[in-house]
Parts: sequence; C-alpha cells; structure tokens
Amino acid sequence: MNKLTDIAPAFVAMAHQIVWCSAATVDAQGRPRSRVLHPIWQWDGANLTGWIATGPTPLKRAHLAANPYLSCNYWSPTQDTCVAECEAQWAFDDDTRQMVWDAFVNGPAPVGYDPAMIPGWDNARSEGFAALKLMPWRLRVMPGEVLLQGTGEVLTWQS
Repeated sequence: MNKLTDIAPAFVAMAHQIVWCSAATVDAQGRPRSRVLHPIWQWDGANLTGWIATGPTPLKRAHLAANPYLSCNYWSPTQDTCVAECEAQWAFDDDTRQMVWDAFVNGPAPVGYDPAMIPGWDNARSEGFAALKLMPWRLRVMPGEVLLQGTGEVLTWQS
C-alpha cells in the first residue's frame, strides 16, 4: 500500500488528463446510480480534495443524504484508469462556491472551463449552482501499460 504523498500527484495528473469520470452514488434502498461528472482536484502536498461544480438536484441531494459517499471512476481509451472513493459534502456557502467557480475558471487545460457556459449558471451565486466537496478515503491509479503490456505499477492508497 502506498502513502498518499506517493499516489496523489499521479492520481491528479491522470484524472485531470481524462477530465470526465463516471460518478456513482447509492440511494436509500442501496441501489447505485451513475452519472458523468467533471471534478477538479487540489493537492497541497498533504491533503487531496476534489470539487465538483454541479446542480444540487433533488436526486443527488437525497442520495448523499442517505449515503454521503461518491465513487469517481476515470477511464481513457489508452486503458489508463484511476478511481477515487470519497466522502462527499455539499457546500452552499458563497465563499466556497466562489472558490470552486474560480478553480474551474482558472484551472489548467483540459480540466478548466468557464462554468457560465452551463445554462442557468451566470455566476457562483446562481441558484442552481452548488459545490460538492470530495474527500477521498481510497485511491487507485492504473496506467494502461499495466493492462496492455504487463509493465508499470498499480498504485493504491487507503486511509
């Protein structure tokens, strides 16, 4: 098992290159529900935090109220894969929503974008805009060459 300091930079690099992940939540009856989302990850050398700019739909809110965990699974056609199993927490305060908005506006390509392109999101205080904080408890990074060539290393970390 690797230390977070060993795997977090590799995870962020791969996740930000792939950009889109299949994100799964679980409803109150224990049934999974997947959707495609676009997190941005912040690594400060000690802590890894993900942020999703998203609409706080009744379904997402109900799932996370019943079970506050979210799985982010990234895949690329080169068979690069990485997964973050996370505790998820809504952030509705203006300061956090502005920080997340700015993180995407100023984010590096290809993960950065202007959230104002989403209908109904004029700015970080738009009613339909919320931030979802991701706090990973498990990470896995598998470069495609592990699967395709039998070389390289699968990195895993769990808190």
